[in-house]
Amino acid sequence: MIRRRIDQTVRNALRRQAAVALIGPRQVGKTTLARAIGDEVGGLYLDLEARADRDKLANPALFLSAYEDRLVILDEIHRVPEVFQDLRGVIDEGRRRGNRTGRFLILGSASLDLLRQSGESLAGRIEYVELHPLDVLEAASDAEALRALWVRGGFPDSFLAASDADSLNFRLNFIRTYLERDVPQFGPRIPAETLERLWTMLAHSQGALLNASKLAAGLAISSPTVTNYIDLLADLLLVRRLAPYHTNVKKRLVKSPKVYVRDSGLVHALLGVENYNALAGHPVVGASWEGFVIENLLAVAPPRTQASFYRTSSGAEIDLLVELPGSQRPWAVEIKRGLSATPSKGFYNALQDIKPERAFVVTSGEERYPIAEGVEAIGLKDMAELLIGAKS
Repeated sequence: MIRRRIDQTVRNALRRQAAVALIGPRQVGKTTLARAIGDEVGGLYLDLEARADRDKLANPALFLSAYEDRLVILDEIHRVPEVFQDLRGVIDEGRRRGNRTGRFLILGSASLDLLRQSGESLAGRIEYVELHPLDVLEAASDAEALRALWVRGGFPDSFLAASDADSLNFRLNFIRTYLERDVPQFGPRIPAETLERLWTMLAHSQGALLNASKLAAGLAISSPTVTNYIDLLADLLLVRRLAPYHTNVKKRLVKSPKVYVRDSGLVHALLGVENYNALAGHPVVGASWEGFVIENLLAVAPPRTQASFYRTSSGAEIDLLVELPGSQRPWAVEIKRGLSATPSKGFYNALQDIKPERAFVVTSGEERYPIAEGVEAIGLKDMAELLIGAKS
């Protein structure tokens, strides 16, 4: 399944830069997309999880110099992080020969590790593109597909599975693979059982303010350890910490971030929720929809968009503030599961504090209509289209 919008983004980046890093969690479609691009241009693909391909880079500069006229795809780059130092020399030598762009497409399953390694070596030579799970504009052709995307999440094999049971089985295996194989590659040894319990606790408290002390007490570990574990899950692009919005209003603002398991399908798998009927009666349903909406909107938002939430001690609250590049004021987004678009008094109080450029209430319906001066009710798909349009 080729992700056409991100496919074009990657191609454009390759025209601008010598190296492009395509980052995203496992099984999100990075390899499929990269190989399609490589096949079209006659690229060389190296899977660095395979020993034979890693051995080819025993002398990276020598090997890569033989492919100066071809796109080289380096998959799972975290397995050979030392290659970044050699890439810098290869890219600079190519520039001296007039070969300035489209040299390397680098794939990685973790953000921080990849950014650190490449940031030290390839400054000014690399562009980053994040591949998210499938979003509402790619997969939700109708209301039934939208519901399936919410329940199953956006990982292609999960969304496209033949049944809800098959989809759940994929996600449970995905979770087990991360815990037993992938996590040890990116950080210090962490007990898989402890990390799974933490991940499950985060799913139960989807969208709640981070309370490391409470989580630590439930796991019999220290608060700093909990924070480190959440940092790792965030670096693996599995968890999002949504920061509180900072402004100069003379109000007591919440300072803790909100924490979301990023893919709604993983939320449901961690909680044992197999289908829509089970989800509809589950206590997490409202928070799950909120996280689903946030991830879909941020997946299509312009690069360098800043996201946050707003909450005061007196109850003024906005679920999502989107600060678009070049804009002086944010867009305010309140999220409601169901067809009703009636926000709380706290939302209107927050609007008075923030004075956003635009304000919306995203519902699970498809209608779009004004509900107050400067506030629109809107469906998720239309809201995503608005953000796509904001790129121009």
